[in-house]
Amino acid sequence: MKFLTAALYKFVSLPNYADLQAPILTACEKNNIKGTILLASEGINGTIAGLPDDMNAVLNFLRNDAVFDGKFADLEHKESYADEHPFYRMKVKLKKEIVTLGVAGVSPTKQVGTYVKPQDWNALISDPDVILIDTRNDYEVDIGTFKGAIDPKTTTFREFPAYVAKNLDKTK
Repeated sequence: MKFLTAALYKFVSLPNYADLQAPILTACEKNNIKGTILLASEGINGTIAGLPDDMNAVLNFLRNDAVFDGKFADLEHKESYADEHPFYRMKVKLKKEIVTLGVAGVSPTKQVGTYVKPQDWNALISDPDVILIDTRNDYEVDIGTFKGAIDPKTTTFREFPAYVAKNLDKTK
């Protein structure tokens, strides 16, 4: 028996995100899904797992149930499989931010960067006018990074805005 794991996120305005906690938890528990989902006013992020039919039921619920008002209709996810259930319990947590920047007024639902297709990535980072900053934490950067990437030496993503303010030219 294989367990399907789905990593999912969507940045979308959810002013009533606290009202979504109970319906999501109920759907997950009803379908024996375990993992963690984060909800904030800026969207949803999570990794959940269960048997494939049960996972499909929950993913369809997120995409189609009226309680979400179509906000997750195009919710994408990445899949992997495991021989054992990777999680012990189900949690749906309410957070102030999904992407913890700690900077007032920043919203990933309103201002985003340019999406780069995978096949265009190497050409982009080879451009001498492109500044590539590895925003992952110090542990992840120690495992490996892109050639020429700047390591801001942060331990959490929350430290990144201070690095930007101190080290990057605001005119670029």
